[in-house]
Amino acid sequence: MSKRTFGAIAGLAAAGLLLAACGGSGGDAASSSAAPEPGSLSGKVGVILPDAASSARWETADRPFLEQAFQSAGVEYDIQNANGDKAKFATIADQMLASGVTVLMLVNLDSPSAAAVITKANDQGVPTIDYDRLTLAGNANYYVSFDNVAVGTKIGEGLVTCMQNNGNDSGPVALLNGSPTDNNATLFKEGYETVITGAGYTIAADQSVPDWDNTKAGTIFEQMYTEVGGDLIGVAAANDGLGGAAIAVLERNGVAGEIPVTGQDATDEGLQRVLLGTQCMTVYKAIKAEADAAAQLAIDLIKGQVSAADALANKTVTDTETGVEVKAVLLEPIAVFPENVKDVIADGFTTYDRVCTTPAIQEKCAEYGINP
Repeated sequence: MSKRTFGAIAGLAAAGLLLAACGGSGGDAASSSAAPEPGSLSGKVGVILPDAASSARWETADRPFLEQAFQSAGVEYDIQNANGDKAKFATIADQMLASGVTVLMLVNLDSPSAAAVITKANDQGVPTIDYDRLTLAGNANYYVSFDNVAVGTKIGEGLVTCMQNNGNDSGPVALLNGSPTDNNATLFKEGYETVITGAGYTIAADQSVPDWDNTKAGTIFEQMYTEVGGDLIGVAAANDGLGGAAIAVLERNGVAGEIPVTGQDATDEGLQRVLLGTQCMTVYKAIKAEADAAAQLAIDLIKGQVSAADALANKTVTDTETGVEVKAVLLEPIAVFPENVKDVIADGFTTYDRVCTTPAIQEKCAEYGINP
């Protein structure tokens, strides 16, 4: 399955829908920008990332992939990170619009604050792209993400597989969900809860983690674990950060690796835990494909090629608050178990040196065909 999915991404790139990435990154973790090269496109893309704490991906993957795509196309860009601050998010947007950006791409911190930004952009005739997270009632022109219900479905299916491998065909499961203000978290939960309950398991505990905060996740899961007296056979955690927080609690109780825990984002730490057996699985989202598709949309819009943008965004998602169908690019996620961690590395998302860092992990890397 993973080979077919990776092949599909490669085919998409070959078809010209994704940009080839080249060049280095610029700027620090808060902001980066680049002036256009001579002969480059006339226009400027503003990108607002949400934070650097909820997931490492925003700074280690999305930023450099977007930079590389814009640099390759000769597009002027300004990428800034709001660092979890909604007021800063709004200020960055105002500054970008004042500076003359011709396309605005954003990852919301919550829908109301981002919707206000999108309204300002619309009022100035600046097209907007919701990146990774749909802004409810935001009226962005386009949305680029993964099929997030499918992401949740992969989480649920992975957890069911791990629980069944433990000999548990029924029993109590905990849900450790993402931020209640993130529409993606709602979609993830829809996917994994449907699979878990449909397979005959019961939900013994179910809580969301504000702002995807890993520290809060540890406290919340410890309370959940105590309330059920440790009687759990699985934990559906919505990303690797939350999964790691739950696993830390299980380690303190001497049961890490005995109770399957899921994750998402294929972070280095998540992949390490998958190899070591303390985390059941993670979900890999080919962020380069996501970033390249969003960059291509922005470039089409700068060129005034709306028909090309519409052809790329050939799916739709429904804004559940307004009922509006938003033009979308939706990519497919990949479930990652120990056997296909090597595919994530081979795809260039991470490296042997970043994952296989200790003798114990290196032994597992060798076992699963991951070589320096």
